[in-house]
Amino acid sequence: MIIPDRVASRRDSEFTGLRQRLSQQLLERIDPQALGQLPAAQMRAPLRTLIHNVLNDSALPLNQRELRELADDLEHEVLGLGPLEPLLADPTVCDILVNGSEQIYVERHGKLELTSTRFDDTEHLLRIIDRIVSRVGRRVDEASPMVDARLADGSRANAIIPPLAVDGPVLSIRKFSRIPLRMSDLLRFGALTEDMAVLIQAMVQAKLNVLISGGTGSGKTTMLNVMSGFISPQERIVTLEDAAELQLQQPHVVRLETRPPNLEGQGEVTQRALLRNALRMRPDRIILGEVRADEVLDMLQAMNTGHDGSMATVHANSARDALMRIENMVGMAGAVLPSRSLRTQIASALSAVIQLQRLPDGQRCVTSLSEVVGMEGDVITLQEIFTFERLGMGPDGRVLGRFKPTGVRPQFHEQLLACGLHLSDALYRPAAAVAP
Repeated sequence: MIIPDRVASRRDSEFTGLRQRLSQQLLERIDPQALGQLPAAQMRAPLRTLIHNVLNDSALPLNQRELRELADDLEHEVLGLGPLEPLLADPTVCDILVNGSEQIYVERHGKLELTSTRFDDTEHLLRIIDRIVSRVGRRVDEASPMVDARLADGSRANAIIPPLAVDGPVLSIRKFSRIPLRMSDLLRFGALTEDMAVLIQAMVQAKLNVLISGGTGSGKTTMLNVMSGFISPQERIVTLEDAAELQLQQPHVVRLETRPPNLEGQGEVTQRALLRNALRMRPDRIILGEVRADEVLDMLQAMNTGHDGSMATVHANSARDALMRIENMVGMAGAVLPSRSLRTQIASALSAVIQLQRLPDGQRCVTSLSEVVGMEGDVITLQEIFTFERLGMGPDGRVLGRFKPTGVRPQFHEQLLACGLHLSDALYRPAAAVAP
């Protein structure tokens, strides 16, 4: 077995060297100014012709399959993200995790897999990272070794390079579906039940203020996208994000994105500054991609002063933890408020908390849908309307459980009725437990 492995390794090395030489020849024949100005769609046809000319001139001893693969690799090197392009095009891949030039993992169906994809060397990986960040007007180097960016399709990218990354450059890409998911897709995936979907749709249409909570990779942004699909096309929506990820389908959407400081530490535009500006833009709805700092105070004030129907996400492991995080982040804004006064403002601003979780088998689901009732003494009162009850693990490693209503009719049910949304009381009866 040793000799074939060595032969394969040597052949891979020769193929890599060949691709590097041909890529250099190709770049020498391309006008870099034209490459930067023309859209990729317009460049693809003439580039493909140029690639075939380069391959024909080289008279390579390769079969047709190898020539096609080489042509694809060269096109990806010039127009795309090199060896990452096949992974980006794979609809089953959710995350791409590059740990140096020789180790690339992907997440499929909630599980991490090591791929055979590799970069040529560290310099090759750094060029691809630089291509990603330069397209959104950012840079990454020793002076600024960490950067957040986004790809053309809205996917989120984070890069960190030496000296902060000890073992070489690290690139993480969170992919987003080119076709936004809808509630029917979440139902098909078993993320929630039809009754829960009906209630969530009614909550959005009745303009309740909703907080979406969950851990990393639990599907918070996906849920926010799905819920935004129930907003009337007659409303003006303003979205605020660190990196623009939301894919709203309404015709009247204004997308705002934060800006990091430059090398001199100037020019930063925070989410709080964007939120304050958004309040002057006559929004019907304000949607925050993620609340993580002092902007939470302005968000609560907006929710309490007529901007109903606002939505936001937050990192937390439960609905109760989400409210505690909101309270702690208000302290980051420098506001000195009595605890009871602050909690009263939170309870008045928020109507419901939707908790999501990625289960051990990789499945993402709504584990709790809770109403923010009000205050009881100095404590914010929550009551669960729907919950996910875990029953164990199946022989295939899949989590067994069921969604069930708790039997509590939410106080905002009257608000739904006032908006003409007549939900049956049977929706909340505890007999209707459903397995995902």
